[in-house]
Amino acid sequence: MGPVLAGVLQLLALTGALALVHAPAGAYMARVYSSRRHLRVERWIYRGIGADPDAELTWPAYLRGVLAFSAAGVLLLYLLQRTQGVLPGSLGFGAVGPAQSFNTAVSFVTNTNWQSYAGEQTMGHVVQTAGLAVQNFLSAAVGMAVAVALVRGFARSRTGELGNFWTDLVRGTVRILLPAATVAALVLVACGVVQNFSGIHEVGQFTGGARQWNGGAVASQEAIKVLGTNGGGYFNANSAHPYENPTPFTNLFEIFLILVIPFSLTRTFGVMVGSVRQGHAVLATMVTIWLGFVALMMWTEFAHHGPVPQAAGGAMEGKEVRFGIGGSSVFAVSTTLTSTGAVDASHSSLTGLGGGITLLGMMLGEVAPGGVGSGLYGMLVMAVVAVFVAGLMVGRTPEYLGKRIGPREMKLAACYLLITPALVLVLTAASLALPTPPHSVLNSGAHGFSEVLYAFTSAAQNNGSAFAGLNADTDWYNTTTGLAMLLGRFLPMVFVLALAGSLAGQRPVPVTAGTLRTDKPLFSGLLAGAVLIVAGLTYFPALALGPLAEGLA
Repeated sequence: MGPVLAGVLQLLALTGALALVHAPAGAYMARVYSSRRHLRVERWIYRGIGADPDAELTWPAYLRGVLAFSAAGVLLLYLLQRTQGVLPGSLGFGAVGPAQSFNTAVSFVTNTNWQSYAGEQTMGHVVQTAGLAVQNFLSAAVGMAVAVALVRGFARSRTGELGNFWTDLVRGTVRILLPAATVAALVLVACGVVQNFSGIHEVGQFTGGARQWNGGAVASQEAIKVLGTNGGGYFNANSAHPYENPTPFTNLFEIFLILVIPFSLTRTFGVMVGSVRQGHAVLATMVTIWLGFVALMMWTEFAHHGPVPQAAGGAMEGKEVRFGIGGSSVFAVSTTLTSTGAVDASHSSLTGLGGGITLLGMMLGEVAPGGVGSGLYGMLVMAVVAVFVAGLMVGRTPEYLGKRIGPREMKLAACYLLITPALVLVLTAASLALPTPPHSVLNSGAHGFSEVLYAFTSAAQNNGSAFAGLNADTDWYNTTTGLAMLLGRFLPMVFVLALAGSLAGQRPVPVTAGTLRTDKPLFSGLLAGAVLIVAGLTYFPALALGPLAEGLA
């Protein structure tokens, strides 16, 4: 079997598996967030945190819950790292430095999982499991809660109430993420992923000699790392490490876990707004963009010119031979079109155009299908923009799901779209213009520029992957990427929840002959165009200076 055919077959198997679980998983999540019944363990949690699970919150109150809970998570994770030296299971590692602790705490609470350190040489068992893995669950549940609040904004009318943040948080964790991650971890353990609490020991190498490695609760963290679109690896090599991702099957299974909740949430959206076809239209847009990016990535990596790639059957530099170009291409696109950031190959070693594809996937807002929760609310904001553009074309007040899109809604949507490009471009320019540590950028020219651009795009979009040639473990990059992660995560949530509150307070608009049908293929095409043009062109000058210049050289 040729490598191209193998890649295509993997893609077909993945698409088929996602199609099978889409409807039942999406419908189940809709029931979770719509149910009036509380499980016993959930009632214990509510009593413990002092929350009334049946209270309805307006958008400012909902937002205060999101921000307060996330701030507490940053503080606790920071303290856990700073006291690591006195904790059990530290493996002899001391306290993590202040700048690194701040960066890592922000990274995992914002669902970014940016790592400028080697996990197996920095974090002990308690920090990895009680700190990082716990935040992988909670940060994903926060993203899902905000998405559901926006969906309720479309579904409800003449009320400013969006549900209860604490109820949505607990249900997303207890009823969705924990059961799914448990099953996924068992599958990974059965396939050879490490799960223990062993200390540091020597492991022999095929080339001779030995290396020191520590074990850990890898499978359980790997499961929620990909299921929650988090991405932080237990080891520095992330999903290229055989302890995390040993076989082609586990590689495909991890890609499935990355995509299953974001794609299925479109069904949740359709059920909750009372029209499954609306969810189908959003899903079609996501799938079209995702498949298009996968096809482009495979083309750039398989057909790269030069005698060495031709002899190897493609650009194999930086890729694991057990996954091949096809598996690595699908993984790279899936991890950057979501907010996952996990890698099974070196993105810095992708071809110039291939690296540009991963960058563009993040720059689009990671909406195809996007992160857990964040992808859905990002695509719904783009849907608001799309119907506004359509309204301008025909001279009619735009409507979406029975809600008028007026000046207030468009201002909030515009703020959502502009905040991340502003963070990325300003911080990239500052890092290149100011006398930052000269040893951080290890490559000159277009590739060096791409490394810095990629870092701030990854941070502000809460992705977490990186071009390996950038040394980001400096005070400048730890601080600036930390700020980019904080602002890139929570400022958009402010605009999303304000938009949800504005929509929920409206009276429904009756459907007329002039109403734009948003459940048809025509709207899916319009939505895809809005994503590519409105979001993509914002970054085109920067892309031209980096990956495009390198790829066309």
